[in-house]
Amino acid sequence: MQLSLGPVLYNWQPDHWRDFYFRIADEAPVDVVAVGEIVCSKRAPFFDEHLPAVIERLENAGKTVLLGSLILVSQPRERRQTAALAEVADGLVEVNDLTCLRSISGRPHAIGPFVNIYNEAAASFHAGQGATRICLPPELPLASVAAIAAAVPQVVIEVFAFGRVPLAISARCYHARVHKLAKDNCRFVCDKDMDGLVVKTLDNQDFLTINGVQTLSHACTNLLRDVEKLEQGGVRSLRLSPQACDMVEVARTFRDVLDGRKSAEAGCRHIEQIYPNVPVANGFLHGAPGFSYVASDKPVG
Repeated sequence: MQLSLGPVLYNWQPDHWRDFYFRIADEAPVDVVAVGEIVCSKRAPFFDEHLPAVIERLENAGKTVLLGSLILVSQPRERRQTAALAEVADGLVEVNDLTCLRSISGRPHAIGPFVNIYNEAAASFHAGQGATRICLPPELPLASVAAIAAAVPQVVIEVFAFGRVPLAISARCYHARVHKLAKDNCRFVCDKDMDGLVVKTLDNQDFLTINGVQTLSHACTNLLRDVEKLEQGGVRSLRLSPQACDMVEVARTFRDVLDGRKSAEAGCRHIEQIYPNVPVANGFLHGAPGFSYVASDKPVG
């Protein structure tokens, strides 16, 4: 079972973003790392100057690097940005919007969890287009994951195993609206919330998390207790999504559980210490509401 690290979804300060990946390269037991700004094209220039050094550091550490495309391509400059990414000669692109496929032209590539691959036919189509890795949408139950994995045994099937779940992307910027700003003059206020901004209901209950134009869950997915079932279902990689916590230690914990050095129970207790005061969920995998947590001894549907 491989471990992968997804791209940073939040608007971190560029130096912090660079240093985060440097530490991942030097210390984290992950096999694959996705990099690049995939949520908001306006943020991308902040990280461009650091991207070559980050990629070099990761590759020198023996990690496979994926270059993530934008989740939502809606403007001419975003189409140009996506086409330019696909022209990178040596990089393995992770497709997050089907706009990117046109430029890939049958080259080997990865598919991110933002592409709606919900069945065997869709997975087989993308495998035929050159996909070598597919990170499935996080809302799929295990029965669907297993069916897809069986249909494309030549493809590394990955599931979203840790982090706040990305649920939706929009052309509107929620962070700008909250601060009474227009999207075109947002002042990049999303950088005030390194872990996203929690949305509460009218009853003052924590509900969702917003990140600029993106909506995520409030609860943090943690599939450590479901690892055995995932392996039996043909899953070959687990994705960790960066949160504002010690992601190196999160990766070490997952690796220890996968390699049998730590029990799933002990691993979960350690994760709760690393990333405290955030509810844990695995409902989607069990065919239950996504925000819920289902005990590992119950059947997975």
